[in-house]
Parts: sequence; structure tokens; C-alpha cells
Amino acid sequence: MSSSPIELVIASTNVHKVREFRNMLKPLGRFDILSLCDFPNYVPPEETGKTFEENASLKADHAAKTLGRWVIADDSGLVVPALNGAPGVYSARYAGNDATDVENRKKLLDEMQHLMDDDRQAFFECVIALASPQGIKKCVRGTCEGLLLAKERGGSGFGYDPLFVKHGYSKTFAEIGESVKNRISHRRKALDKILPSLESLMET
Repeated sequence: MSSSPIELVIASTNVHKVREFRNMLKPLGRFDILSLCDFPNYVPPEETGKTFEENASLKADHAAKTLGRWVIADDSGLVVPALNGAPGVYSARYAGNDATDVENRKKLLDEMQHLMDDDRQAFFECVIALASPQGIKKCVRGTCEGLLLAKERGGSGFGYDPLFVKHGYSKTFAEIGESVKNRISHRRKALDKILPSLESLMET
């Protein structure tokens, strides 16, 4: 087993997302976890993929080859079947390229005004890609199903969290607190699937 920590870059500058990853990866120990914030001169590729998988792979592969390190990248978003899958891969820029979380949520609420009950079903999807400088090693997917409220609730979380209530829960992702969310979220489910690959990295 390697004695020195392995550097693993989270290919994101989103502080909320990076913190979630750090918290979930903490039990693994032997990784020195960096993010794109540690590489201010790095310019990420444009997210031109039509699916979460294409975008996650694009981001991981580009960062791993450019930075010469192991990288995990995720692409995730909210899918509303009654809106033909929107916001989907455009979740972070649903209300425009420089849209804030607040603007994105407002647009979603406007688009869903006419939807009742079961039509407000939605799921978060997260695809995580693991890449070395030689290319993509693994790509996994996790989902979390629930309902969208007509009004925001809760002050924590980010993105669409104040609108989303997971099936079996009564509170939104913005109300349940970070530690609970990190146990049940789409990102957690995807990360659980990639953990064996990360663990085998530590053993080589």
C-alpha cells in the first residue's frame, strides 16, 4: 500500500459541491483532496455534452490530462419528467449562463405553476467520472427521487435544494442538514459506486 497520500482533484470550483465531496471522502483518509480552486490558471472545457455522463467525462478527462493528476468530476442536475426532463444538464444555467441559484429556482417555479401533485415528481441525477492522465477509468450514476414544492423551504443546501423533498422525508434538502443530505443524496449514491475504484487506487 502506498505510504504517501494520493492527490485527487475534484474538478469543480463550486464550493458547496467541493465541501460535500470532501466530507464524503474523509473516511477514506489517504487522499490529499484538491479542487480546481487550487489551480487558478486552469481553464475548464466548455460543457458541450448532451448528457450528464458526457459532461462528467469531458470535465474529468480534460482536468486529468491538463493537471497530470487523478481527477473526479461530476455532472449533476434536476430532472422533471413533466417538463420533458428540464432543467437536466442545464440545471446550473437554467435561467441563463450566469444565472444564480435563486434565478434558476424562480424560473423552475414559474415553469411548474400549472403542474399538480404527481406531475411535480422529480429526481436529482449525478454522474461521477474518475480519470487519470491516461483517460477515463470509471463512470457511475446515482439518482435521488422526490417531489418539488411550490414554495421554497429551508436555508441550507444549494441549487434546487429548497424545493426538493426526497420520497420518505417531510423536509426539503435545504432543511434536513448537510450530514443527513450527504447520506442520502444522488451524489452519495454515485460516490458509493466509485469508492471501490478509489480504494483500489490506494492499494496500487
